[in-house]
Amino acid sequence: MGDAGIEEPMMNGSRASGTAVPDGRPVPAGRLVILLGPAVLVVGLLFVGGLVLGVLQALGYAPGQGAASLTVEHFRRVLVDPELFTSFALTFYIAATSTIIAGLVSVALALTLVSLESRSRMVSFLLQIPLTVPHLVIAIAVLFLLTPSGLVARALSSLGLLAEAASFPLLVNDRFGIGILAVYVWKEIPFITLMLLAVLKNMGKELLEAGATLRANARQRFFHITLPIITPVLAASGLIVFAFTFGAFEVPYLLGRTHPLLLPVWSYRTYSDIDLLARPEGIAIGLLIAAIIIIAVGCSQMVLTLVRYREGER
Repeated sequence: MGDAGIEEPMMNGSRASGTAVPDGRPVPAGRLVILLGPAVLVVGLLFVGGLVLGVLQALGYAPGQGAASLTVEHFRRVLVDPELFTSFALTFYIAATSTIIAGLVSVALALTLVSLESRSRMVSFLLQIPLTVPHLVIAIAVLFLLTPSGLVARALSSLGLLAEAASFPLLVNDRFGIGILAVYVWKEIPFITLMLLAVLKNMGKELLEAGATLRANARQRFFHITLPIITPVLAASGLIVFAFTFGAFEVPYLLGRTHPLLLPVWSYRTYSDIDLLARPEGIAIGLLIAAIIIIAVGCSQMVLTLVRYREGER
């Protein structure tokens, strides 16, 4: 009882003034501020400073150009522009479709690899390799592979499967964004799969074995045991992937069509227009993208917080 009486105030004190490292030792709040303060300060200045500067410019505040007053006219022009709905729908389609495909493939891949990984760590290592390759590199690879003049079209033509390379279906700069989807799906599958693998390894086999003893088949064990456990992490990682693809610029700029444009490309081209008066509208589009990304990331954090809260109640 004496030990418990000593440990309880320490735990309460750590919750009040700091947190604990994985080995259980409490870390004072002051030390956390010293350790994290410089990094938080730099990130805060860069992010918040850039955001405030962007908001001011989107509101037309440019003292160097003789515009010292604030106006919402640039936001109004963007919101009433008929191109906004088309660009938003196309951006949402690309982000949602690539996220759903990557999520479904990742679930199947994680379930397959969770048994193989116990016999070999090479599987986990191979899965991490695509994470280190930049999106732009994959986009250029898709450009060389899937265009009508690309390697795949030439190989099929050489094998006699195509009359000529030019008859290869248009998979890049196409209306459905197949080339863009291919890049995002290829890049995001390893990220979601690694997240799911961590959950599946911690889940263990006891619940599945208990389900098997109750004569539940493989389908029932998946939908009633495995899927409810991995759903929170799958939803959180999916929202993170959605937020990234929604605001990504380089891949749709390289592999997308010239019209309609995805929101990030539209924002860039408006901002880089030779007409300097169009810059505030480009920034306003960028702020709309940032707002949607912040909402998606906030939803992801809410899902993770809810999971931790439910685990804490058990």
